[in-house]
Amino acid sequence: MSGKNISKDVLNTIKKKSGKNVSEKDIYKLASGVKPSTVQSEAQLRQLIKQVSGMVNVPVSESTINEIISAVQKSGMNPNNMESLMKMMMGKK
Repeated sequence: MSGKNISKDVLNTIKKKSGKNVSEKDIYKLASGVKPSTVQSEAQLRQLIKQVSGMVNVPVSESTINEIISAVQKSGMNPNNMESLMKMMMGKK
């Protein structure tokens, strides 16, 4: 998954899984506020997950939020691990 195609892959996955169209601009706007400190703070990470959930109007259970938080924190924000995390999340039903 190259960096250039990741946004298209993410948008296609969001549309496929949620049935909602999300623009690349919306994703970039949300992503621009994400900093390394975001993934180190459970509260900030939880807020980000809820923002994404709200953007596509798809509820996320507390157990799924906890699973995402755990996976992101274990990744250590390494770009290679983050790409693997994205692949895992995009493949999850």
